[in-house]
Formats: sequence, structure tokens, C-alpha cells
Amino acid sequence: MIYRDFQGLKLSALGFGTMRLPVLNGEYGAVDKAAAAEMFDYAVKNGVNYFDTAWGYHDGASETAVGEILSAYPRGSYYLATKFPGYDLSNMDKVEEIFEAQLKKCRTDYFDFYLFHNVCEMNIGAYLDESHGIFAYLKKQKGNGRIRHLGFSAHGSYNVIERFLEKYGKDMEFCQLQINYLDWSFQNAKEKVELIRKHGIPVWVMEPLRGGRLAKLSPEEEAKLKEMRPDENIPAWAFRFLLGIPGVKVILSGMSDMEQVKDNIRTFSEDKPLSESERAALLELAEGMYKNSVLPCTACRYCTSHCPKHLDIPDLIKLYNEHRFTGGGFIAPMALSALPEEKWPSACVGCRSCEKVCPQQIRISEMMKDFTARLKGE
Repeated sequence: MIYRDFQGLKLSALGFGTMRLPVLNGEYGAVDKAAAAEMFDYAVKNGVNYFDTAWGYHDGASETAVGEILSAYPRGSYYLATKFPGYDLSNMDKVEEIFEAQLKKCRTDYFDFYLFHNVCEMNIGAYLDESHGIFAYLKKQKGNGRIRHLGFSAHGSYNVIERFLEKYGKDMEFCQLQINYLDWSFQNAKEKVELIRKHGIPVWVMEPLRGGRLAKLSPEEEAKLKEMRPDENIPAWAFRFLLGIPGVKVILSGMSDMEQVKDNIRTFSEDKPLSESERAALLELAEGMYKNSVLPCTACRYCTSHCPKHLDIPDLIKLYNEHRFTGGGFIAPMALSALPEEKWPSACVGCRSCEKVCPQQIRISEMMKDFTARLKGE
């Protein structure tokens, strides 16, 4: 197992994510604890010592299952992480109630790592509002040893992360970001990593395989990688890319079956860094995955000065590209929820004034109409 140093600790570079545990009868909230326990045991025996759960995973059942399974091992033999569920604004005034419940669910007296969950456009205002008492309470728990290390996860934009860091950055010990070789450019992960690094904060990785998208490639894409490393499995390319990013300590993988556990442990059993040429080829491959399916907006912003509704068209195109490429997901709806409805794509009146000045000749009005329909599930 590859290990990374963090404040005197040796953390397994492979972290066990528990958002996608095996379930019974296809019910997301019914974790198959017996199957999960076998996976945990294999992981522990092969060097994995970092386990990540959260309040909302498996409809609330993940923390309970993780706590039950890990109770079979000495508490000092593993590191446990969970999060304050700020993705739901109704939780903002319940930090003490939720934290105490999490300790009981996880059968522990302390958390090794605790995060502000999913800092984003929707909740940044609430997270920064000290009247909720979230930061003060979590800082107090860190002071009394019930939180060993405090950090945050983020799916929000660069600007949102920057706002969070401006207020709390000096107290954040780690940051969990969605990073993979596809999102390195597509979701500006590179710039986000540089921002975190500028604050001297180490990086944890989530969605290394982008929900499985990078675990199985097209025959043409796979052939390009096999030509360079015939014996390397496809998911390993994504992990090796991440292991080569300075500052990355833990890479979380949400493993759903024993085969995935074994494959990942084989990958993390030996460090095989990508060469510069391999890294460049991988990023070129990633660009090819999305460049033909996204609108080529350069954010020149000529369009915004001609919009009678004063819509932030480049940002809406960026969200549209993400939503269309991913086939849905929560990122675009989450970002839009922070805006007044008069700034949503549905506010477009179809006047086409923006299209007359677009250097890329994007049919913006048609994009707005399609985006609105997709958000409605049409």
C-alpha cells in the first residue's frame, strides 16, 4: 500500500469511500452489511486505514453500517472521516444535534477527520453566517479532541471556494475536491488545486473515476492507453494521474464490490508514476471525451452586454455543458439554486441579441431552451 504523510500520520493513499456500498434488493438505504464487512476486512488486511462516510450516504445508513463494521477493529488502527451535512440548509442550526448523533451512529468517541460537507453556491452564505454556530461548535469539538482534524469538501466554483478560504482557511487542515483527469480542465480542477495549495492545505480527492465514467472507456480510448502500458488496467490510469499531483494525500474510491476493492488495492500496492508524455496523452484523451459534446464558449462576455435580461450567459453555458455531458447530476441544479429565478436559463426571452455578437456562433437561445427542458427532466 502507498502511504502519504500527514501531520505525523501515515494515511493510506487509497481511502475507502462509503457512498456506494453493496445493498440489499436494490434499495439504496439497505446496506448489505455482511458483504461490506468482507470488503472492509480485505481492505484493512491489505493496508487501507482511511474510511470516509457521511450523514446522507445510503439515506443515512452509511454511518451506522460503517460504525458497526469498524467496531470489530481497534479504534487506533484506522482513521474515520464524516461530515456536517450543509448540503441541506435545514441542517444549519442543528450542528450539535447532528454531531452527537454521528458519534453514536459511528460507535466512536471522536472523528479523526471531520468536514464541512459540499461547500457550494447554494450554502456558502449559510456556512459563512456565524449565527448558525457551525464553525464555532466544530472548532470547540476540535479543541476538546472529538475532532482530530477539521477540513471541508467542495463541489462549488473557484470563487465559492475562495470565499470559504478567506474566512476559514487558516483553520482548515485539508480540502476534499472532485478531481480526475477529465475534470482537470472540464471543471477547472487544476485551478482549484492551485488555490488550495496556495493556502498551504493538502488535498483529498473524491470522484477519481467520475462516477465510473473513467473506469470503462470506449475501445478506441482504451487502445490508446494500452499502447503505452499494455498491463495497466484502465481505472489505474486515473489513480496514477492523481497520485502524481503534488499535495494529494488521500484518494477516495467508492467501492461497491469485492472485485473493485481488489483491483484498487493492486493499483495502490505499487507506485508507478506517469511520465510527462503519458500524462499529456491522458489529458489529450480527456479533451477528446468532451470537446465534441460541449458548446465552445470562451467566456469573452460579448453576449452579456447584449442580453436584455442581464443573464450571465457564459456561466450558464458552463453549467449546461456539465449537465449535458454528465447526463444530469446535481452540480448544475445546485449552482442554479443559489440564483434568483430571473437569472435562470428559463428567463431567456429568445431575442437572439446575444447570438449576433457571439464569435463562436453558439445558438445561445436554443441552449437556454434545451437547458430548461433538461432541468425539468423533459
